[in-house]
Amino acid sequence: MLVVACIKQVPDTTQVQIDPVTNTLVREGIPFIMNPYDTNALEEALRLKDRYGFRVAAISMGPPNAEATLRKALAQGADEAILLSDRVFGGADTLATSTVLTAAIRKLAEQEEIAFIICGKQTIDGDTAQVGPGIATRLGFAQLTLVDRVEEVELTTRWVRVRRKLEGRHEIVEAPLPALLTVVREVNRPRYPTVPMRLAAQEGKVTTWNNSVLGLNEATIGLKGSPTWVTKIFSPQRDQGEIIGDGVNDPEGTARLLIDKLLGKDVLTL
Repeated sequence: MLVVACIKQVPDTTQVQIDPVTNTLVREGIPFIMNPYDTNALEEALRLKDRYGFRVAAISMGPPNAEATLRKALAQGADEAILLSDRVFGGADTLATSTVLTAAIRKLAEQEEIAFIICGKQTIDGDTAQVGPGIATRLGFAQLTLVDRVEEVELTTRWVRVRRKLEGRHEIVEAPLPALLTVVREVNRPRYPTVPMRLAAQEGKVTTWNNSVLGLNEATIGLKGSPTWVTKIFSPQRDQGEIIGDGVNDPEGTARLLIDKLLGKDVLTL
């Protein structure tokens, strides 16, 4: 049985710059990394492989240079790496992205039964957390989001029990297989690839599928198939804060000063 780990190559956000004229990301000279949440998704897939003997396929949609990210997945222990790359996939929003990934996963399912699809909670360049649920919906899989622990997998009766991290509490949930999980960072600590694995990954095969392989209607993918698009990207500008009064020695006076300030800005009315 197969576990599919969906990973994405993203720009290193610590070095992102924005073109003030075009309002787009400056990609020249910016290093790319595996989306941090997806490193946890890949690690969880590998842990399921270690515990239950699954095979792991890492899959990514992106430009040709995303092959480097998939080679990192091979170095960590993935058995197979597939890059979905075609100009018609470019400019995709979450709807179009999940359409392409779903088609690729269906093609994998023709060759081997899928037990799990694992995605990171979200990507650091989009922060939508929509692609994983979009894949699950299209495939009709049970979806378990915000997973911070896989408690148990029962292959005979085909179910999984996980713990979900919610605000201020945890939730234990069971679902039938196949299932899609989206994981948070607390689910594990990703392993470091060994030197022999790194060397083997450089010689390993990364299979590329374009749209001639998937056969999708071009009106449903890429920019054409995206009902949402980014109109502007900008760095948030914040005014310098102001410290008023002495809240330690004169809290009542400070409160009056604050109220006067708010009244003066029409933020507060009496």
